[in-house]
Amino acid sequence: MAEVLVVVESSGGTVKKVTLEMLTLARSLGEPAAVVLGAPGTAAPLVDKLGEYGATKVYAAESAEIDEHLVAPKATALAQLVKAVSPAAVLIGSTQEGKEIAGRLAVKLDNGVLTDAVELAADGTATQVAFAGSTIVKSKVTKGLPLVTVRPNSLTPSPAAASPSVEQVEVALADTDKLAVVTKRVAEAKGARPELTEASIVVSGGRGVASAENFKIIEELADLLGAAVGASRAATDSGFYPHAFQVGQTGKTVSPQLYIAVGISGAIQHRAGMQTSKTIVAVNKDTEAPIFELADFGVVGDLNQVVPQASEEIRKRR
Repeated sequence: MAEVLVVVESSGGTVKKVTLEMLTLARSLGEPAAVVLGAPGTAAPLVDKLGEYGATKVYAAESAEIDEHLVAPKATALAQLVKAVSPAAVLIGSTQEGKEIAGRLAVKLDNGVLTDAVELAADGTATQVAFAGSTIVKSKVTKGLPLVTVRPNSLTPSPAAASPSVEQVEVALADTDKLAVVTKRVAEAKGARPELTEASIVVSGGRGVASAENFKIIEELADLLGAAVGASRAATDSGFYPHAFQVGQTGKTVSPQLYIAVGISGAIQHRAGMQTSKTIVAVNKDTEAPIFELADFGVVGDLNQVVPQASEEIRKRR
């Protein structure tokens, strides 16, 4: 069975969820092989987790030069590996860096590339969602191997234990790969809440929350549930909550087990970022709000009464 290369995304020695999704997807296409690109020692703390989700091999393309420069060295290292092992497909997370790696890799291999896939069939046919979820597109690379970026939160990762072997990959970079140098890295300050795209529960507020100060009732409910906090574009544009927490077509895509939409009308742009959530609960005083068409459970009422009451009931049960 041919290998399917999965480019690993990690942070602080932890594998990101999108990588686990891609490993799950790769098992239906061939034999999953994880590719770690980074500084020396990056792969070691990731191997067990990668094996837990089906990676039978871990290619460790590690060098100080990859870490000290931007994306170009990663694309070069990956291109060299693809030529050496001739995989059945290459899966890359559809993140900002992942898309750039995929684009550079496609040029180096003279290969087609598909972005933002939510499914990938065994024959390489990708399913993509277009126009804020209103159109489903089926696409296939017609030149080269299936080179696909996978949209985060497109499927639920499932474990399939394996014992991966680790193979060191020699990286030979050209001078043109080193034109952009990383001079400084600043770690983003994180609170106690889970990261938005990784959370199993998300509580989001919209324009109906009415003010930045009133977002505290959204945060309170989220904290009681161990959830992440999200916001609609209307809420972020109004200054109620930072844009980094925006869920939707122009924000982040989430697919938690539980999504609670508070004071969100349910415009198609917002739905594009959360409609794959497993269970959706909506709170809105407008009985005609489009969000109720998507919700599994709906509460018609004033969020300023409903949400504090829900929080109080949760406290009683803790």
